[in-house]
Amino acid sequence: MRYGLIAGNGKFPFLVLEGARRAGVSLSVAAIREETDPEIERFAERVIWIGIGQLGKMIRFFKREGVEQAIMAGQVKHVQIFSGALPDVRMLKMLLRLPRRNTDALIGAVADELASEGIELIDSTYFLQDHLPQAGVLTRRAPNERERGDIEYGLEVAREIARLDLGQTIVVRSRACVAIEAMEGTDATVRRAGELARGRLTVVKVAKPDQDMRFDVPVIGAPTIQTMIEAGATCLSITAGKTLIFDKDEMLRLANEMRISVLAVNSEK
Repeated sequence: MRYGLIAGNGKFPFLVLEGARRAGVSLSVAAIREETDPEIERFAERVIWIGIGQLGKMIRFFKREGVEQAIMAGQVKHVQIFSGALPDVRMLKMLLRLPRRNTDALIGAVADELASEGIELIDSTYFLQDHLPQAGVLTRRAPNERERGDIEYGLEVAREIARLDLGQTIVVRSRACVAIEAMEGTDATVRRAGELARGRLTVVKVAKPDQDMRFDVPVIGAPTIQTMIEAGATCLSITAGKTLIFDKDEMLRLANEMRISVLAVNSEK
């Protein structure tokens, strides 16, 4: 079996490469010029660089490489779709067929294009199962009564915006919504919340109710905690089993040092 990797930004693609290496698997990498760290070339045997709209070029590369299953890892900012990048013919035809262009629709359409060529897009956590937390308090400090109230309220709102594919994160203070994620990403949402109501903030980040683990899987890491510190946030709630944690040891060390509580909750609760 030959695997392909569609690499976006951040550490996610590198962790997939490392996980695949441990499993004895080599990946053919399609790196996105506008997003992917150039260091990817040091970690992958075969890399092709493609523009954000070069869907046809990516598929041709995977076909030449004999790829039968592909993994999508790393964020591709939704705003890139509207940045003026020129789509190739295949991408343009795909976009014209879409009734809407939210994240699920866009990436789902890419998955369909791959499938039409015999390439299956698989679970992005396929090689990273040990990075998915089980339910429970992950830090030394559990959420206090105020934070648990904010989590309860935040989960109701966050699950609704996730269902609508508007974002994955909401920031709450005293059971009031301070900021909701749209295209800007979690860190920018938390920073904005800190500007609006610094201190005593609770961050709730959720997977979609029927999260497609092939793409747009929630991700947190040490930078998430650092952003929370800067915004005055004291608690983070994530979805157990469906949220990837990067730099887990460093993230929890920083959270414990700053007495930030991190809690993983089951999606059905």
